[in-house]
Amino acid sequence: MFSEDLWLENEKSCAVVHKSKRARKRQELLAVALGVKVGFKGALLWQPLKLFAYSQITSLVRRAALTQNDNHFNYEKAHNFKVHTFRGPHWCEYCANFMWGLIAQGVRCSDCGLNVHKQCSKYVPNDCQPDLKRIKRVYCCDLTTLVKAHNTQRPMVVDSCIREIEARGLKSEGLYRVSGFTEHIEDVKMAFDRDGDKADISASIYPDINIIAGALKLYFRDLPIPVITYDTYSKFIEAAKISNPDERLEAIHEVLMLLPAAHYETLRYLMIHLKKVTLHEKDNFMNAENLGIVFGPTLMRPPEDSTLATLNDMRYQKLIVQILIENEDVLF
Repeated sequence: MFSEDLWLENEKSCAVVHKSKRARKRQELLAVALGVKVGFKGALLWQPLKLFAYSQITSLVRRAALTQNDNHFNYEKAHNFKVHTFRGPHWCEYCANFMWGLIAQGVRCSDCGLNVHKQCSKYVPNDCQPDLKRIKRVYCCDLTTLVKAHNTQRPMVVDSCIREIEARGLKSEGLYRVSGFTEHIEDVKMAFDRDGDKADISASIYPDINIIAGALKLYFRDLPIPVITYDTYSKFIEAAKISNPDERLEAIHEVLMLLPAAHYETLRYLMIHLKKVTLHEKDNFMNAENLGIVFGPTLMRPPEDSTLATLNDMRYQKLIVQILIENEDVLF
């Protein structure tokens, strides 16, 4: 008869075998679902395969949320409350109680005009729907506020400039590196602030494509909250410092999921565009590393206004953008 120790050892070995078989089965099922084949190097491929699958699933979920209604992009946005003195009697639009006092009776959202008690503002859900009448400009406006006010998937500046660049500028030497005339870039900025999506940035008005590229970079620099937000900045920098490429890629993907939806969508669209720019490297001499140098400080800035911190982080900013461009099909 088997001893008790031998029996327990046999049970453990059987459990390990079953667990290994289950893991192998999961790999095979996932490989079939993604249309790839896992051979004898399956163990080595499993980690990047798992990351790829996860990225595709989360991307599908985000896109499904965006396309539930083709005419409405339901981005979540917090209210921008500021202390306000109301003239005449006013009632709180959250609790429906009277707002007492002669001055500073409550707060008003500067984006949508919602009036509530200061205490009630803590409990108001993030359902701000900005009023176009309150949005005075396109540049220097919060990204989520702008897209919700205009009911667009991305800022119109991003869509218009990228469309123009891809139509006539992908082979332009030094694209995004060569600067356009500052005065003309300011003209493009004023055109968007004045005319919105009807701004004319065609070749007949601005024949130099570097002016359009400069206007796009200026838009990102002028954002009050960068595309890669202050809240996620340190997490991206820490991810860039990871030496193992697979672990670094997975860490960057996890931080991407923390971005607000409008920021994520804008970054995704920009990276797809910049990947197209790199495909014409023989003509424009702009690879992912060069674009990382240009867009690193443009898309991400440290929360504290420190020159030393900016200088120390520049190589990691460049690396983050470079990785996003090179792996846009996996990360987004």
